[in-house]
Amino acid sequence: ASLIDLAQQMINEATQWFPERRFRVVGDGFFAPLAGRELPGATIISRLQRNAEIYDLPKKPKKNSRGRPRKKGPRLLCPEKMAQQVCKWKKVKVRERGKIKTRLVYTRKVLWYRVWQKPILLVISRDPQGKEKDDFFFTTDVTMTPAEVIGCFADRWAIEDTFKNTKQFLGGQQPQTWKRQGPERAAALSFWLYSVVWLWYLKQKTNNRYFIVHPWNPLKCTPSFTDAIACLRRELWRERIKCMFGVTAVHDKKFEFLLEALAPAG
Repeated sequence: ASLIDLAQQMINEATQWFPERRFRVVGDGFFAPLAGRELPGATIISRLQRNAEIYDLPKKPKKNSRGRPRKKGPRLLCPEKMAQQVCKWKKVKVRERGKIKTRLVYTRKVLWYRVWQKPILLVISRDPQGKEKDDFFFTTDVTMTPAEVIGCFADRWAIEDTFKNTKQFLGGQQPQTWKRQGPERAAALSFWLYSVVWLWYLKQKTNNRYFIVHPWNPLKCTPSFTDAIACLRRELWRERIKCMFGVTAVHDKKFEFLLEALAPAG
């Protein structure tokens, strides 16, 4: 089975577990062909190739017209050339990686006939300053707004960040078990632990969920996983030292200074 087949099987299995939910599946361009698979409980959001062969929607057949109705309209310019001829861009605010950015967007319902015979929503995203290259996204849900499509695709970054943090800070990349299902279980445990740390951190009182803004990152406005795990270390060490040396040791200024210095370092 190919990776596309396995992805289809996984998505269908997940949608069967939660039939009352509608899933939004976001993937890079490699998984764009999922749009042509039978996924009744999921919406596909992905990149569209710059040179993709796309068509306009067919016109509604006239009454009493002869012949079989057309399945597709005339062929359109590829997304890259289409973007060069767009005159009316719409300015929208989108959330990308936790920050609000302004994008110029152009949307159009098209047919990617080789992959799927139903309309998709093409979203062309442009940087107003012209520093970044144009992005070409699509979704099988033509009712989505362009800001939703761009924001959903940008949310893939959170998954990449999860993988990095799990490997780097929880040892998920170096399991001390090698036989049978050991590595798989170790990976599952590291992801579970990652989720538990964040859940614990988010349930803490606001004054306990502080994080340090370093001079080399003055624009930091949200906590990272290292901040969450440092907060957890402080609480665990405080409780342990309180049991060993009493309450007075915990409130000592030298102890607090040492705790703040060591907790981020692990």
